[in-house]
Amino acid sequence: MNCELLATCSALGYLEGDTYHKESDCLESVKDLIRYLRHEDDTRDVRQQLGAGQIVQNDLLPIITQHRQDKALFDACIRLMVNLTQPAMLCFGKVPDDPVFRFHFLQVTSHLQAYKEAFASETVFGILSETLYDLLQLDWEQRQEEDNLLIERILLLVRNVLHIPANPNEEKKVDDDASVHDRVLWALHMSGFDDLVKFLASAQSEQQWSMHVLEIISLMFRDQTPEALVSAGHARSAEEKQRDSQELESLRQKEHAEKRSRTLQRGTRHSRFGGSYVIQGLKAIGDKDVIYHRNLQNFKNYTHDMGKAVRCVPKRNRKAQECKDKRRSALNVRLFLREFCVDFLDNCYNRLMYLVKENLIREQSQQHDETYYLWTLSFFMAFNRGNGFRADLVSETMTIRAFHFIERNITNYYEMLLTDRKEATSWSRRMHLALKAYQELLLTVNEMDRSQDETIRQSSSVIKSNVFYLMEYREIFLTLLRKYDETRQPHSYLKDLVESTHLFLRMLERFCKGRKNLMVQRKNVKRKKSQGKKQQSAAETSPEALEETWKTVEEELKAAGFQLSESLTESIVPFDATSETPLEEQRTEAMVRVQDALLARLGPEALGLLRAAREVWPEGDVFGSADVEPEEELELLKQILHANLPRPSPPDTGVEEDEDGAELEEEELESVQVSETEFNFLDFIKRFANPSIVRPYLLLLKSYSKNTPHTNHCIARMLHRLAVDLKMDALLFQLSVFHLFNKILSDPAAAAYKELVTFAKYVLNRFFSLTAQNNKAYVELLFWKNVGAVREMTEGYSKDGEGQKPTWTEEEEEELRKLYEEHRDSEVPDIVETLLPLLSNSNRNRRQVVTQLVRMGLVDNAKELKKPKKGTRIVLWTEEQEEELQMLFEEYRDSDDVLGNILKKLTAKRSRARVVDKLLSMGLVSERRELYKKRSRSAQGKSSGKGMTEEEFLAELTQGFPDDSVDRDDEDEREDESEESEEEDDEEEERERSQNGGRRSQSMNSPVERRADVGTMVYALHQAGMSGPLLWLQNCLNKTAIDRENDGLSQPVPLFPVTEASEDAMENKSFLRLLRKLGMRAPADEQECFWRIPAKISASQLRSTAAALSPREDEPGEEQNGSMSPAREPQQVEDEEDSTEQRAQALRALLLARTRKRHTSEDTAPVSAATPADDTDTVIERSQEKTSTKRSRSRVLDDDEEENEDDSTVMDMDANGDDDSDREDISAPVKRRRKMVLIDEEEDED
Repeated sequence: MNCELLATCSALGYLEGDTYHKESDCLESVKDLIRYLRHEDDTRDVRQQLGAGQIVQNDLLPIITQHRQDKALFDACIRLMVNLTQPAMLCFGKVPDDPVFRFHFLQVTSHLQAYKEAFASETVFGILSETLYDLLQLDWEQRQEEDNLLIERILLLVRNVLHIPANPNEEKKVDDDASVHDRVLWALHMSGFDDLVKFLASAQSEQQWSMHVLEIISLMFRDQTPEALVSAGHARSAEEKQRDSQELESLRQKEHAEKRSRTLQRGTRHSRFGGSYVIQGLKAIGDKDVIYHRNLQNFKNYTHDMGKAVRCVPKRNRKAQECKDKRRSALNVRLFLREFCVDFLDNCYNRLMYLVKENLIREQSQQHDETYYLWTLSFFMAFNRGNGFRADLVSETMTIRAFHFIERNITNYYEMLLTDRKEATSWSRRMHLALKAYQELLLTVNEMDRSQDETIRQSSSVIKSNVFYLMEYREIFLTLLRKYDETRQPHSYLKDLVESTHLFLRMLERFCKGRKNLMVQRKNVKRKKSQGKKQQSAAETSPEALEETWKTVEEELKAAGFQLSESLTESIVPFDATSETPLEEQRTEAMVRVQDALLARLGPEALGLLRAAREVWPEGDVFGSADVEPEEELELLKQILHANLPRPSPPDTGVEEDEDGAELEEEELESVQVSETEFNFLDFIKRFANPSIVRPYLLLLKSYSKNTPHTNHCIARMLHRLAVDLKMDALLFQLSVFHLFNKILSDPAAAAYKELVTFAKYVLNRFFSLTAQNNKAYVELLFWKNVGAVREMTEGYSKDGEGQKPTWTEEEEEELRKLYEEHRDSEVPDIVETLLPLLSNSNRNRRQVVTQLVRMGLVDNAKELKKPKKGTRIVLWTEEQEEELQMLFEEYRDSDDVLGNILKKLTAKRSRARVVDKLLSMGLVSERRELYKKRSRSAQGKSSGKGMTEEEFLAELTQGFPDDSVDRDDEDEREDESEESEEEDDEEEERERSQNGGRRSQSMNSPVERRADVGTMVYALHQAGMSGPLLWLQNCLNKTAIDRENDGLSQPVPLFPVTEASEDAMENKSFLRLLRKLGMRAPADEQECFWRIPAKISASQLRSTAAALSPREDEPGEEQNGSMSPAREPQQVEDEEDSTEQRAQALRALLLARTRKRHTSEDTAPVSAATPADDTDTVIERSQEKTSTKRSRSRVLDDDEEENEDDSTVMDMDANGDDDSDREDISAPVKRRRKMVLIDEEEDED
């Protein structure tokens, strides 16, 4: 021992007889030892030296037993012993592979085993129990932090002592004899520590120690089995006696058979000489026959492997090792443990398991603590089943949550078993523990079915219906059997897995027999190709089918009285505020969703969606008016059902689907769809007819002589289901299976395995009857067979050539090669379509030609020969096509829609952008503006500009002459759509183009309607006294717009109400409806409290939105007309021509005049009468609105922005007209004079 350690240990004190005399500096010496342990090296030298010096046995334990009154010294000793007794695995991290560190590991373990023997003392546990009892007597107010630490350390010390493994070399004792662990348990029991453990598990005020208590309990019962504890102190039952007699009978039969075989082998006359014999027909290494040098009695056991050295099995192929066997403890220990189990189930189990489960779910425990939970669940539920089953004692763990928790852990353990190869053994044991817990849940549910209480049987039925309904619980055993690996999972795991599967199938079969139709959940994994098949957009239904659908929906709605359930109303959401889809497109989608619900005959869903959409889009009464009657709603639904609504067309691929699709490689995406289907038990059993599932059963059957009768029955029952119920006995026609059957039939104790013998004879009879029909059956014995091979073996093999791919002769290959060489450089859009009609064999399809070209090496892969998509490769124009385009242009150049008419009549269908580019390159038009669709002028007065308001003029100007970017975007969109779709008929293209055009014109007009509706809502809120909140919202929008212009960044900005009025407004439904209308985002989840300005809204759109919040007068129409007519006279005189340039100049002049007028009105404001505060705010708001309007209008005329921004500018221009007309009444003559001057200045500048 190190001299410093030796001096420190000597300073603790000395033991004289049974009395320990401590030194004066004993406490400081204990603290020094703690400090030494903190700085020990990787070999744990300090720990080994203290263990070799027996400091725990000779110093620390006497100190705590004789000097307990010294609280500081007692605490320090407990702290030191907790450190010294911690497991060797924690000290080294794992079992070391290095021989040197393995030696140190074993040394530390041996010292721990010596500590455990020293703790097997009633005196030591008596001191610990008294100390813990005194601490638990203190109330929470009186208990200090040091007291809680001491409680935890005592619990940790007991846990460490119980965790120490037994020494197999020293404890070579028989059952019913007391081991060291038993003596520790007995000392723990005699000191009353087990009662304190039960108190900690049941007391509500001590729930923080729940994990420590669970660890102590699981280590107490480490060597026990529930069955041994249940039968402790009871006479053996008749079933146990019968089982033991069967075992004795089988052993007796084996012994008699061995004696009989030895008697037959022994000759009547003993020969002192051996012999040498030639075995005819059995060749040796050379060409000669084998020479046999032994007695003839042993000839039957001759094999070629005799005398060979046994080959060493590689480590990676060795079978997983079993855990140590359980042993039966002394009777007095088993009796007190049995009483502990009874008390624990009565008072502690449910509460403790609830606390531990909550800690595990909230991740407030340490790593792998769930293993203690799983062990406790399986052990005590098994004890409860054997000791007079009571369902209320284990109600906490008899829930669907428990099934889900265990199933999730099994999945996690298996994934870690595959990924963490170094710790595969540990993960395998944890997986086995979880499987045992799952098996115990099933056994308890099965026991509940036998209960006399009707409520318990109903609870069992509910649990079973949930377990059998969900796909995860139903197919877990299929997965575990298919993934079994004997190199990682031990034989005992396979035994429990087979028995659990047998129990589950028996329960499922019984559950299905009492029900005609059992609906279960099914998850379909659909694989979508990245460029998938063309989908049907909308079901083409006949008028008769629509009428029948409408009758069904009408009757359903009338029967319900047009009333909807609350859950249905809350679940329907027609509008997504966070989506980037424009409002009008979402309105169209909502209409389509209503129609889809009607086509699916879901009347309540369609009505609920209609009412929800009416609340979001009340303008225009598109979804009905607010006070609509039920009959009117019914008529509206009928119109929607029969309407031809525009639906987005999905993208297509041009690839045909043929038989040999494996040749073409395309990316696949998986999507899981959950649905319900009717369950068929026989179909479920068919999924077990797989070699990967049969092999584990046969692997377990190899140890039939060591298996329990129940295990052999489970194996035989599953094989019987496959061979007899499914008539797939050929699945077992395999040489290794027959070898196993031969071993069972020739076993001397075969009478003990009657079920296996009967089944083996049945399978062999079926095989030999099949050999009379199929002479290849003997060859089939060499292979494992799937379902298809079984069918061919029993029903006959397919004929030669069936199911094979079409072959190509040499002449056909040469013909294909020549044709490909001729047309390879011809620049045809699709070379495969060109080759198909030229082939001599007209039965060839596209896929076969592509496959053969790849196989011959003429092309690298099939992707090079994909069918061209529409609009991508038709770039070159022939002379005939150019002449046709010129003729069509001359014919329709004076029509309202030149480009639309040309696209309809073109023979070679091309995209809109291609046609426009060709017209420009041919010089037929000088700019794209000439191809825009002309406005339809309904009245002569409006066409000349007379009788029009300013807002109508602005709206007509912007709608009639949109900027180039809008149309260019439309062309790009059309080009993209055409590139993604396949070739269609002319009528379908015209219908799609008309729908797109209608949708585009609708989206152009939609902002105006939306702005009008916003104005109505703003006016209503002003009337309701919410001018302050509206001003606050407007300031927030303007401030955010300024920040985004300065920073160049866009982030969601919360709308934080700073006044009580603003807070009240954020709870007002009308105000929140306005926020949704403006595009504000509601709180996404419970983590968000405030509404937010989305990041996708640009600064210009924010200014436009802020401007839309300005108040409007009650009747702006008359004042607008009256005030604007004199102010517009000069402009009307100059706007008589239809020139676009003059209209633009007039608009710029008008905007500039308004800007200067605003400054003039602000200068003259003090001269006028006193203005109230509200009017001042309105002036400020309108000035901001003017600035945004000016920017928006200039952008409409000059800039090339995106289409959605252009729509917002149109909304702003139409929206601000009323306010401006009211403002112009103040000084009309001054404005008229200034306006004339400004227009002249603009003309001079131009």
